[in-house]
Amino acid sequence: MSLDQLAGASTRHDEVTAAEAMVAQLESYGVEVVFGLCGHTNIALLDAIGRSGIRFVIARHEQAAAHAADGYARATGRPGVLLVHVGPGMTNAVTGVLTAAMDSVPLVVISGDIPSYYHGRHPHQEVNLHSDADQTAIYRPFVKRAWQVHHAADLARYTERAFWTATAGRPGAVLLSVPMDHFSRPVPGDTAAAYPLAVPERPGLPADVAARIADLLVDAQRPLVYLGGGLRRGPGLDALRRLAEHLDIPVAHSLMAKGTLPDSHPLLLGMPGFWGLELTNRYTREADVVLALATRFAETDASSWDRRYTWQFPPARLVQIDIDPAEIGRNFPVTIGAVADVSDAAQAIERAVKDRQPTGKQRPGLRDTITATRHTLFTESRERGTSEQFPLRPERILTDLRAILPPDAILVTDVGWNKNGVAQCYELPDDGRFITPGGASTMGFGPAAAVGVQVAQPDRTVVALIGDGGMGAQLPAVPMAVEQNAPVLFVVMNNRSHGTISDLQAANFGRSFGCDFLGPDGAPYSPDFAAYGRACGADGYSVDSAASFGAALRAALAARRPAVLDVPMVNEPVPTPGHWNIKDIYQGVFE
Repeated sequence: MSLDQLAGASTRHDEVTAAEAMVAQLESYGVEVVFGLCGHTNIALLDAIGRSGIRFVIARHEQAAAHAADGYARATGRPGVLLVHVGPGMTNAVTGVLTAAMDSVPLVVISGDIPSYYHGRHPHQEVNLHSDADQTAIYRPFVKRAWQVHHAADLARYTERAFWTATAGRPGAVLLSVPMDHFSRPVPGDTAAAYPLAVPERPGLPADVAARIADLLVDAQRPLVYLGGGLRRGPGLDALRRLAEHLDIPVAHSLMAKGTLPDSHPLLLGMPGFWGLELTNRYTREADVVLALATRFAETDASSWDRRYTWQFPPARLVQIDIDPAEIGRNFPVTIGAVADVSDAAQAIERAVKDRQPTGKQRPGLRDTITATRHTLFTESRERGTSEQFPLRPERILTDLRAILPPDAILVTDVGWNKNGVAQCYELPDDGRFITPGGASTMGFGPAAAVGVQVAQPDRTVVALIGDGGMGAQLPAVPMAVEQNAPVLFVVMNNRSHGTISDLQAANFGRSFGCDFLGPDGAPYSPDFAAYGRACGADGYSVDSAASFGAALRAALAARRPAVLDVPMVNEPVPTPGHWNIKDIYQGVFE
């Protein structure tokens, strides 16, 4: 039932169910897709969705649904919507919702719950084994807010608050837990129309603060911009690029910000930290003023905050701008800390800088040094990627992907070589996109998130670049792609191991145990992922030589169907020029 139909019902003093009112409200908020799984507590809402214009993407597991909703939100910039069931439905989705929350992705989770009048009696699937708790407590440590709906009349108000909260300030995940009887209770027909969704206003950067920051940048001898994942597109990004070019300031980026400035930009240093280049880590150590935008200085990006390897505050002066006040000064002391929308802040700082330095600056040799170093990185990676070795070296897989994929392809990665290696040495085309799980580093994110991205961007090529561990963790993503006619290419970098951890263990303990997949005879084992793809109704390609991967990739692109490419790969560690404290811990060194 549409909002107009509901308004007409109200005029006749009719009532509708709270589920029907909620669906009309979702439509009025621009929700086009809901991801999820059915259960006896949410089918009243599903029935109302089925009579609406909203598309429901069914999954075979709630974690897959959560990752898909997350991917959809990252691709569109709008909130993803996830529908789950009480008890195990909610707990199955926890990892996916946590992943979105830690990466500041707006996600609205709607969960059915036990009937309101049975609370505390432990009805079927109630999460209440030892105390009078409620299931929202499961999500409270990581969502921005969780609502337990006690009255059907409150559902529309809480729904508006959920969408507002998910997008206001630092975006994130929220939870609406709705007892199943409330979905079926009557509410006035005009309920949905009573709660229109306002666009959150975001705080700007005051002019006097922008002026102080501009003074620091103009006077700095070795300034540096450090860009996080909160500035992806629009006028703020354009202003930041102009600012860097005007003052000839090098730019480093966090893992989450890869692709924000093109890899081809002559001032882009790349990532700092554990997987960062030595050049980038040297610039972070030697900078005298650092403008940090929308970044939390994550441990791996900051070499475990060890000043010997990456950031040195002091003597460097830190200007940190973030929408979340909790991040200001969390890991390093600030000279200027400002809570502001980074897009507005970048524009304000650019204006203030050009007022003070209208002619700009040049730093002799800077761009040549960056360009030469980055060119060497990408060239050497591609040269290693020409190897005919089989199973393939990981850089051969990346080289073929870079050569064959269309330039606007979206790479959705999991964890391991497909995340860290891509972030470090894959030269992302200017029109390309890189999506990865940063905060939680969740194995299993890639397959299902790629389906959500493809639903959001049906005309683009979407590749789930994943390990065999990640593929095994989210097998339900393949039938979901088939059912949605989403032509995701699942490229499985198959080393028959949780390779990154296996390498780490072998390097520090002399052997790998419990990390590699072995059959009953002790030999390396892997399922036939290509055959699994075919069993699900997708195409399946078993790569059996170095040359056959490129041929399989071209065939899969041409077919424009969901496809699983099983690519045998050697276990080869990603270069780590920086530092991570876990290695010290293994050797008995504690701080």
